[in-house]
Amino acid sequence: MLRSGVEERDRIANPRKRNEVIVSTVQSALIAALYILLTLLPSFMSYGMLQLRVSEALTVLPAIFPSAITGVFLGCLLSNILNPSPLGLIDVVAGSLTTLVAAFATWRLAAPWRRKLAKEGFRRSENRDENKELPTWRDLVIPLLPQVLLNALVVGVYLPFLMTPQAVTFGLVAASCGLLALSQSIVVFGLGLPLVTALARTPMGMKSIRRQDASFLTKRTD
Repeated sequence: MLRSGVEERDRIANPRKRNEVIVSTVQSALIAALYILLTLLPSFMSYGMLQLRVSEALTVLPAIFPSAITGVFLGCLLSNILNPSPLGLIDVVAGSLTTLVAAFATWRLAAPWRRKLAKEGFRRSENRDENKELPTWRDLVIPLLPQVLLNALVVGVYLPFLMTPQAVTFGLVAASCGLLALSQSIVVFGLGLPLVTALARTPMGMKSIRRQDASFLTKRTD
């Protein structure tokens, strides 16, 4: 008996879907491993109220790769567990969930930028008015803000209570939030933003962007 058109499409699509799942899983694992490595190697500056966690540059990757949401979450979770001076369950759970929520927010907020890239690429026109509609790094500023704001407002608040519980004051909490906002801004915008714009120009980055745009258009059509 001849297969129906739907069955034939499923036969073709399923292996492709499985391959996408495998690629996504591998990407998540690699990002998690890299996050852990970049956190633990310079561990002297990756923890505490005065920190500069270089691995947070990877939290920009969800703007391009959905798999990075899981990757940075697992990386942060395991990095907090492996903290040479562990701060307990609150840091492990709250810190990791903050990274997860921020990563998801970045992915969602970066959708207009991805759609622009999928449609226009990185081309430039001699017409200035036309260039205003083309994607630029400025389109990523707002999508990357959750990495700064959520970490400052969540992690920055609880760190003083975990590290100096006997000397917590409003000023100390405010200073902790401010320092974390500053360090996150340096890493996310100083390292992460150039990283994500560079990756968006690669074949792998554009493939991920176009696949998500195609999925978005399919859902709108449905």
